[in-house]
Amino acid sequence: MKRLVYLISPNKIDNNFYYNLERTLSFKNVKFFQLRLKKIKSKEYIRIANKIIKITNKHKVKFIVNDYLNLACKIKADGCHLGQKDKSVIIARKKLKKKILGITCHNSKSLVKHAIKNKADYIALGSFFKSKLKPNAKKANISTLRSVKREFRKPIVVIGGINNLNYKRLVNAGANYIALSSFIWDNPILKPELAIRKFK
Repeated sequence: MKRLVYLISPNKIDNNFYYNLERTLSFKNVKFFQLRLKKIKSKEYIRIANKIIKITNKHKVKFIVNDYLNLACKIKADGCHLGQKDKSVIIARKKLKKKILGITCHNSKSLVKHAIKNKADYIALGSFFKSKLKPNAKKANISTLRSVKREFRKPIVVIGGINNLNYKRLVNAGANYIALSSFIWDNPILKPELAIRKFK
């Protein structure tokens, strides 16, 4: 089975999370796991990250740090994901060396060009649908996704309100990976280990 999913953490990590993550990754359709925590002390972030890395390593999933470039270098992360308001791509590429660098490019081909020119390993496009995680995110459209797929050879992660009913449209338009968060961790009907099984 192709590993299609780019899994993003919930906003808060509780004690049940580690068990749920273990069960979720055991389905083997997750390629990347991104730890996305805001307003957290470095010491606490590192403690959480170290526990998660043991689980991601076991399941051969790449562990990505969101935003915190220095922490990504400090801990045994596989890479870092940056938004447009974070550190510059050029600085990030130098600091990360051979680690994975992902860049959010919204719906902009010029941002994609800039990211690829400065050696990003993958680019993220979105938001394609309404998202609980980022309700005010900039909107992206499928025509941009198709165009980026035609012109560039880097893997594309699509993000924003993706669920089991809409993901195939994005995959068919050229997405390499689908970013999931709310559908997995905040699903009123399905537990995480069952929600992840909807994506093949």
